[in-house]
Amino acid sequence: MSMAEGSAAAETAVDKAMQATAKVARNSVKQVIAASMVGTAIEFYDFYAYGTAAANYFPKIFFTNLDNDPTVALLASLLTFSIAFIARPLGSVIFGHFGDRLGRKATLVASLLTMGCATVLIGCLPSYAVWGVWAVVVLCLCRFIQGIGLGGEWSGASLVATENAPEGKRATYGSFPALGAPIGFFLSNGTFFILEANLDDQQMIQWGWRVPFLLSSILVIVGLAVRVTMEETPVFKQTMAKHKVVKSPIVTVFRTSWRQVLQSTFIVAVTYTLFYTLATWSLAYGTTHLGFSRQEYLGFLMISIFAFAIFIVVSCNFADRIGRRPALTISSVALVVFAIFFPYLLMQQHNTWQVLLFLCVGFALMGMAFGPIGAFLPELFKASVRYSGSGLGYNLAAIVGAAFVPTIATWLSSHWGVKSVGLYLAVMAVCCLVAVLTCRETKNADYMD
Repeated sequence: MSMAEGSAAAETAVDKAMQATAKVARNSVKQVIAASMVGTAIEFYDFYAYGTAAANYFPKIFFTNLDNDPTVALLASLLTFSIAFIARPLGSVIFGHFGDRLGRKATLVASLLTMGCATVLIGCLPSYAVWGVWAVVVLCLCRFIQGIGLGGEWSGASLVATENAPEGKRATYGSFPALGAPIGFFLSNGTFFILEANLDDQQMIQWGWRVPFLLSSILVIVGLAVRVTMEETPVFKQTMAKHKVVKSPIVTVFRTSWRQVLQSTFIVAVTYTLFYTLATWSLAYGTTHLGFSRQEYLGFLMISIFAFAIFIVVSCNFADRIGRRPALTISSVALVVFAIFFPYLLMQQHNTWQVLLFLCVGFALMGMAFGPIGAFLPELFKASVRYSGSGLGYNLAAIVGAAFVPTIATWLSSHWGVKSVGLYLAVMAVCCLVAVLTCRETKNADYMD
């Protein structure tokens, strides 16, 4: 045997040994589900709790000085909603750097603590009547810190799920963090629903709005308990063993994978636009223009969120069988059709069945579009920059697709009617379709690379 053949044989043996080690150290399915799902559940719980509070309570708590104009106060309140989305790309750079250099586990623990502490602090803030403008300043600061923490959450959770997945099941495992979204949404909505049922408007303004933010601490403690005990992912262990960890992941991403970042951004952006159109804008619109009480509309949202969860599972199974691109192409085309027709469901006063149809179909399409991205985005990047690349694309989408959605949709509907909101969503869906069609299929991509 020549020296070259001996060297090649040794390298093959080392690779097999590392793969065997990674297989032994793989987290259990229960650990993967809990560790990946809990963070996304907290993300959507926190963000929807803030969105609900910003649309319904904060105009009267933090923006009471704006010429006593309720529309101006609402728009100002919704603008604070955008701050966390603007901070998220910075969070993805920070946590992506450590996630690709030090590992997924420690980074996820740090991101969970950051966003959890910021959320709880929001629930402790004095009102404008007590602190004046400083109350608004600290609210914005907490929202910014919350966004930093959330910037490292989704990509890490998706990698914990997909880098522990058996062959042919990456999209299915990628559904675990995606399912955290309807769970967090349901918990947040349920909390507000119970509060609205038991407290009057004055009590909600005085202290009731704080309860969902303070209860977030329970979810954070549960999440920490799960994540501290989990193993590092097999893929990252192999990357370390092969000395493929890069010195500056984000620089490498911009140098080698900028196109994938742009594709990721527009693939995800429409899911953000759809979610906050359904969950935040429509709540404000339904209670101010369609004659529903907040409690009634929250009940509709809690019913329709089951369609979101069901279609996440369906779409991920579909993506594992026929591919990511076909699954996301179908969802994008369906969203264009939905965007054109949904305004006709919001034109009658207090029509329960039309509103439920709007919400259920919308959330079903949300599940179809959101489910496969947990596998698809990470598959677009190499293992050495996967945390940074997928996280940056996902969180830039938060600015493009979500940061100003409630504000833009409120402004559009007040000037040009609900059809203009549908047109806005249709444009985002077309952008998603173009991005999907320019991507390569990644169903059979080598995830260890």
